[in-house]
Amino acid sequence: MLRTVKPKNARSKRALEAREPKEVEDPRTVIFVKGTHTGERLNTVMKDLMALKRPYSVSFSKKNTIRPFEDHSSLEFWALKNDASIFVVGQNSKKRPDNLTFARIFDNRLLDMCEVGVENIVSMEQLKTPKSTPGHKPLMHFSSELFDSHPRYTQLKTMLMDLFNGQVIDSVCLSGLEHVISVTVAPDTQDLISASSATLPTVHVRTYTFKMLPSGVKTPRVELTPMGPHFDLVLRRNREADEDLMKAALKRSKIAKKDTESGLGKKRKNLEVDEMGDLRGRVHVGSQSLDKLQRKKVKALRGDDSERVRKRVRT
Repeated sequence: MLRTVKPKNARSKRALEAREPKEVEDPRTVIFVKGTHTGERLNTVMKDLMALKRPYSVSFSKKNTIRPFEDHSSLEFWALKNDASIFVVGQNSKKRPDNLTFARIFDNRLLDMCEVGVENIVSMEQLKTPKSTPGHKPLMHFSSELFDSHPRYTQLKTMLMDLFNGQVIDSVCLSGLEHVISVTVAPDTQDLISASSATLPTVHVRTYTFKMLPSGVKTPRVELTPMGPHFDLVLRRNREADEDLMKAALKRSKIAKKDTESGLGKKRKNLEVDEMGDLRGRVHVGSQSLDKLQRKKVKALRGDDSERVRKRVRT
């Protein structure tokens, strides 16, 4: 348990307030840590991941004796000193070759971890193609039902989204998109889903740059060019988040005045905003009696009028 730091002056108070939870979070800082043994392949993957995350990435050049699943106190200490929330730890061993560990930090405490093995590596230097501008927010694409149904793949999905997520934006400018990170799982069959990590399908990560060309219609024609890095991930060990800590991490701040006026507050009930940002309402209709329903009266259907019409026909 880390001690609570009390500010001694106004400067340190402002620094602590800058690290407090915010309604709109700043881009997450990722720290890349090398273990005691890292091979050339693993160093290449970490270098390319750091290039995709730049400028919100910090690299520890020295090797460290660290085993996150046995002792994570070093991660919490580094997170406090560097104001970081995600760690990528690389370690190469005979039992677990080319091993990467993704760890998330909340409130300077370890939230959860996910360990993967890296295979079939194609670096950015091997592909002589145009690269994206550093600092641009990528477009994430997840292609599999497992990312929404299986807990291991759901955890990996949130890990990768937090890893590559940048600044929070209100709208998307098509001309500002430069690259896309595609994450797929194949084959996508329910028969391969089990609790054993040895039978879990491999995750394929591919990175492309794309150009939007004229197509004659409003929607442009998109061309993808491999940029790198390309690699496959094999799921290994993982650590689930504590329920209380996860509940605190997902807690949202008090509703703002503009959200209250738009229908999210107590002033206008039965209104909510979906994932796409659209305002949706719910209407409750009470029981209705058809006997009291006001119907339109038509003169042609009255009894006296119909008798009068029959008399005129006879005459």
